[in-house]
Amino acid sequence: MSGLIHLYCGDGKGKTTAAVGLAIRAAGAGMKVVMVQFLKSQPTSELHIIESIPNIQVLRKKSIKKFSFSMTPQEKQLCAQQHNQCFQEALKLVAQQRCDLLILDELMAALNCQMIDEIMVKDFIEHKPEHLELVITGRNPPRYLMEAADYISEIKKIKHPYDKGIPARVGIEK
Repeated sequence: MSGLIHLYCGDGKGKTTAAVGLAIRAAGAGMKVVMVQFLKSQPTSELHIIESIPNIQVLRKKSIKKFSFSMTPQEKQLCAQQHNQCFQEALKLVAQQRCDLLILDELMAALNCQMIDEIMVKDFIEHKPEHLELVITGRNPPRYLMEAADYISEIKKIKHPYDKGIPARVGIEK
């Protein structure tokens, strides 16, 4: 089976949720899933279940607990180092054939904030192993990702409770 590239992009809610749904489906079919989460360090409810599923491994760092726009230059540098480490760890799992589906959650945000080595990402996309199914989430995908993608699903925000001042709710948005 030849692996394809999925982009879940846009300003609407549901990109990570769609990726998690695919992870569960793939794990249910016996596939090995690795999900790397960029720019996410706070605990989220889906991790409680995902981490209990034997075929799903989540890679993320927990040291930076701020949004990128409120980080100091030193925090941004540390965050970038950690993201590059997580990405390289995922690439090792792919090379060891311990990953059939790789999810790069919020990769586009990490790229847009210059918090991951874009040359390394481009090289990986250009030389993706034939068997690997790849899911990338986030806003504003660069042109090279759109050209490489086999699926592009745009999730558009029409209305969101946050616009009314309703914060993220446990079990729904976090």
